[in-house]
Amino acid sequence: MSLLDARLPGLDVSRETQERLHHFASMLEKWSPKINLVAKSTLADGWNRHIIDSAQVFELRNKDEGLWADLGAGGGFPGLVVAILAHELAPDLKVALVESDQRKAVFLRSVLRETGVIAEVKVARIEQLDPLGADILSARALADLPKLLTFAKRHLASYGQGVFLKGATWQDEVDEARKSWNFDVVQRTSITDPNAVVLTIGELTHV
Repeated sequence: MSLLDARLPGLDVSRETQERLHHFASMLEKWSPKINLVAKSTLADGWNRHIIDSAQVFELRNKDEGLWADLGAGGGFPGLVVAILAHELAPDLKVALVESDQRKAVFLRSVLRETGVIAEVKVARIEQLDPLGADILSARALADLPKLLTFAKRHLASYGQGVFLKGATWQDEVDEARKSWNFDVVQRTSITDPNAVVLTIGELTHV
């Protein structure tokens, strides 16, 4: 199925938001072969693999204002989907997309411009960026959980929550992370992959 033929289940959004997501999806198909935004093998089912997978993260937000920072935004997942959904559903939620690759940052800015959605693209390495104090921090296919928690400690507000998409080895990553960190975690089975989860993490402190 082409991304353009798909629909977005599970979220009550307007036709305009649907159109923004579909326009983003069409740009992904056009740009990805040139700058390797996502694996070529995932484009055929890109709506489920990328758009829906990211939308489920937005549904786990604990507030509708403040700052949502997406680390390693890459092709826009989940951060660009979050920004498009927030444009309608949480207009007081600011979104920052952190991406060190200049070509991918150009893509992110192009999608934002063409969809009329406001978000800040920060072109910098995560570990060198000034602390963001984010209320919500997300990442997808960026690093293992111990590394993500190091990033979270730097960029997440003390009361904030991390929302991380993880694959089948998520429990091993949680166990490894607990050697260095104390944290609360809630795992929810992914709606796009029964072997994957979305981890919501808070109360993060060093062991």
